[in-house]
Amino acid sequence: MRAHAPVSSARTFQNDRERVLDATDLVRLIGDHVALRAKGREFVCLCPFHDDHTPSMYVVPHKQIYHCFACGAGGNAIDFMMRYHGMTYPESLRHLAERAGIELTPYRGRRSEDGSREEGEASREDIASANGMAQSFFRSVLNHAEHGRAARELLARRGISPEMVEEFGIGAAPDRWDGLVRTIEAKRLPIAPFVAAGLVKAREGGGYYDALRNRLIFTIHDQVGRAIAFGGRRINDEDEPKYLNSPETALFHKSSTLFALKQAYRAIQQERTAVITEGYTDAIACHQAGIRNVVATLGTALTERHASILRRFCDCVVLLFDSDEAGQLAADRALDVFFREPVDVKVGVLPGGKDPDEVLKSEGGVAKVREAIASARDLLEFRFARMASKLDAAGYTPGSIARARAIEEDLQRLVDLGLHELPPIRKQTVIRKLAKLAHVGEPVILQAIPKGKSKGKGSGDRGESAQPALRRTPSNHAEHVLACLLAEPRLGVAYAEECRDILKEGAYSSPPTARVAARAAELFLSAVGATLADMMNQLDDDAEARETAAAFAVHAEHFCDHDAKRLEEHLRECVRLWRHRRPLHIAQEPKNATAGASAPGGELQELNERLHAERARRQRHGGNPTALPRPTL
Repeated sequence: MRAHAPVSSARTFQNDRERVLDATDLVRLIGDHVALRAKGREFVCLCPFHDDHTPSMYVVPHKQIYHCFACGAGGNAIDFMMRYHGMTYPESLRHLAERAGIELTPYRGRRSEDGSREEGEASREDIASANGMAQSFFRSVLNHAEHGRAARELLARRGISPEMVEEFGIGAAPDRWDGLVRTIEAKRLPIAPFVAAGLVKAREGGGYYDALRNRLIFTIHDQVGRAIAFGGRRINDEDEPKYLNSPETALFHKSSTLFALKQAYRAIQQERTAVITEGYTDAIACHQAGIRNVVATLGTALTERHASILRRFCDCVVLLFDSDEAGQLAADRALDVFFREPVDVKVGVLPGGKDPDEVLKSEGGVAKVREAIASARDLLEFRFARMASKLDAAGYTPGSIARARAIEEDLQRLVDLGLHELPPIRKQTVIRKLAKLAHVGEPVILQAIPKGKSKGKGSGDRGESAQPALRRTPSNHAEHVLACLLAEPRLGVAYAEECRDILKEGAYSSPPTARVAARAAELFLSAVGATLADMMNQLDDDAEARETAAAFAVHAEHFCDHDAKRLEEHLRECVRLWRHRRPLHIAQEPKNATAGASAPGGELQELNERLHAERARRQRHGGNPTALPRPTL
């Protein structure tokens, strides 16, 4: 993703927020989370905030905003981080500041009367800080001459290089009950965040002890690099269990976390393929061998959330396993997760029943793993081939009742997973493969497919479907005027007299829209050089208003085909129409009306009809705007 120059230059910043947003390249930021595609002056992508199957989200670099036309999500860089990572406003601002190399003004948080930090329930930010401190502690233990010796020897035996130790934040927990606890006490830190993070536990008789002891520690990062959890592998083979992970916390959820995603996502975007293994060391070994698009699950089966995360980066997912049987079980699980996702899913099987780490250590291992990935079979083909082998081995010959019954049961499962809701071409592919398995024609399979709908597996389970939200598009003349000003704030001063009454008296479809209009009247009608970014900064405590402002600005640009002259013409026309209908507005639509008024729909239809007529006349006159007659009522 190419970098973009900051939107403004030689600006005077009123606060840290303005400095951070001005220094943040929104295209690069969002491109680090989803795959972006250039489209004119903008970028488009699958929206990460709902179950999007066609690119619905637009990133507008010259305005430093984004907006999804399907679910309405939008705003600036801070909004994106808050929504995508579940960060608080301060967390998002702090992360973006660190990313941009900006030092924030120190903030004095709440303290008790004696000046010490208040105790209480640990926040997400507290847990993140505790994890960061623990990561430093584990790294220091690994480098300790005595306490880290056994862990360093284990790393050497596993062939993990110092470069990988550094990149993946590998450390060690000492062979004692109070190593971390004593460090916390020595630093006079509150214990509550470490308890909430699962790093220490309370003793029944009082006091605390370390949860991870005598273990090699793998740091689990989120995509932005925060330590959100830890995985501990035993050093002594007699200790149980072999792996011990952090418990789920406000920051860490196994079902939505992939190990090594922070290290792998750029390679996944570049290669348009993600490879999934089943363990920390397998993923690290692949990265060490130069196969960088590899992630791992955390001891759990694949989930819909994992699938949703990966499909934002790539078109293909390869499940890499150590045997046909393991591959079959994984394929069955993956079918539930990926069946309705617009991603090609393949199964790669390694030779000799060995895991990726073992194969990579063997002669020619890197080539073998790459070949397993390159020759991976389509998920359905792999699964149907295995099913055919089992049916043949059981003596269920083609045409037998038992074979037909098994295929009918599989058909029912596919219907439950959403066969009827698949795009036509993909559905036809599934039917063709089933027909080959059954040794019958495709019409027979079509006739045998049970009627009915899926049983709800899919977007609803992820909680990511596009929910009905407040109106995010202009719905009447006043809102179109507001949208034009948000898209091109310089028009505010030029048309201040024409717009002032409209912004104050317009009938708005939602309270957030009314709040945006009030701020626009204050900012755009008098301040020369005011920008949309200034507006977003003034709405720092109003997420709904920021979403609305971003949506209106993007909508106005699209409505007028990114043509500044057409935008100004549209503004003038909406002002004229609003003045013509003004008595009707005042009489029938109360100021700052909420959604539910019926009049705006007719106005929007009229505006659309006028716009289409203008486009047609432009085409007839070769796109010459001077050839357009003044619109009349």
